[in-house]
Amino acid sequence: MASRTNAGSGFTLLELMVAMGIFLVICAAMFELLDMSQKKYSAETQLTAAYQDARLAMDQITRDFNVSGYPPVGIYSVLPTRPWRYALGPVAWSPNYSATTDCQIGASCTTPNDYDLIIETRLSTDPLAGPVHVSWIWYHLDTTTNTLMRAVVRKNYGDPLDVLQSSGEAMPLLTHVMNNPADPAQLAEIKAQNPNMYPSGGAQPIFQYTCDTPGGPLPCNSPLASGYNLPRNIRDVNITLIVAAPQRDTQTQTYKLVELNGRGHRVNPEL
Repeated sequence: MASRTNAGSGFTLLELMVAMGIFLVICAAMFELLDMSQKKYSAETQLTAAYQDARLAMDQITRDFNVSGYPPVGIYSVLPTRPWRYALGPVAWSPNYSATTDCQIGASCTTPNDYDLIIETRLSTDPLAGPVHVSWIWYHLDTTTNTLMRAVVRKNYGDPLDVLQSSGEAMPLLTHVMNNPADPAQLAEIKAQNPNMYPSGGAQPIFQYTCDTPGGPLPCNSPLASGYNLPRNIRDVNITLIVAAPQRDTQTQTYKLVELNGRGHRVNPEL
């Protein structure tokens, strides 16, 4: 009788351990790639959200400025006795705000400046403004929190900056604004990583102004605009927003920034 051999000898314990080890290495690599992918997706999502927030803030500022200076003093043959019935100019200034006094931008003005802008206009969508009540809209960069704030109050007697600062109406409009962070080390790190966003080598202004002059619109800080660099002569405001994602890049540990540029153009020709 012929004998039968056993062909199914199976795997040895050593072979099973080697196979298990290879499987675990592959699983670890897959989970590492998945973790990196999730972190990358999270970082890109945050950067996209920062861009969208900055775009909405830019739209809000430009909309406010485009309708600035209404209703202007030029439409009245007799100026109303109540100051909230009219706008002295597209932009309110501080100090020495009055119907007869202007300050010079970059010289005797506290506002407007690179990081503070007070728009003066009537907001038709403001339920508190009423049909003939002008409002002050204040944009201010809080450098302690890197937050661009916005406040809206009814125009009243007195210095607009004092009224706005004491109103308690300032609300965050845009966070993680890196135009001028208060921490010098943070600013230096961001500039080193993104030199093109800071062409002057220092902090980047949010607001830069163009003034009407007899020779045409000129930058308000230009020597050629001297004597006309007054808040009531502002025609355009150029806006630059540099915004960081809430978290650094997970691989390089650098700041992830977006930059948006826009312009508000006063359409009211009466001033």
